[in-house]
Amino acid sequence: MRTRQPATTLEDQPVPVRVKLAAAWTSFMFLYAYVDILNFFTPGVIKDILDGRVFEFDLSQTFSTTALTLMAVPILMVVLSTTLPARTNRITNLVVASVYVPVSAFNAVGESWTYFYGLGVVLELIVLALILRYAWTWPRTAPSATMATSPERVAVHE
Repeated sequence: MRTRQPATTLEDQPVPVRVKLAAAWTSFMFLYAYVDILNFFTPGVIKDILDGRVFEFDLSQTFSTTALTLMAVPILMVVLSTTLPARTNRITNLVVASVYVPVSAFNAVGESWTYFYGLGVVLELIVLALILRYAWTWPRTAPSATMATSPERVAVHE
């Protein structure tokens, strides 16, 4: 006969903000890329690309460089979220995520597959909202008591 093991609760370890941000940017990048990739299956898209047009834009080096830049930023944010100092990291994430809100919303403009693009944009906006929340609520540390009384601390007198 087997003896029953006592039920134990799984340890729920806190996830550092840097890891949450890197994971969120990775998710955003995959959503952004997969919406573009799946778009190739929309009727007429490949024909338009072969004719040199994407949406309302002519295919050119400028278009391709802009598209690469739009993808490179979230890719680089994965690295930057794990390496930048906390203050710079927080500000960078707040600014870049805020800029990508209208960029993501623009991707649905004029598209006929509203459910597909609508879902893609909504998911991207949810991830951007998480990034903004994680960065905005970045934990702060209170100054330690030893810091306030340390001998290296110089008092300023008027």
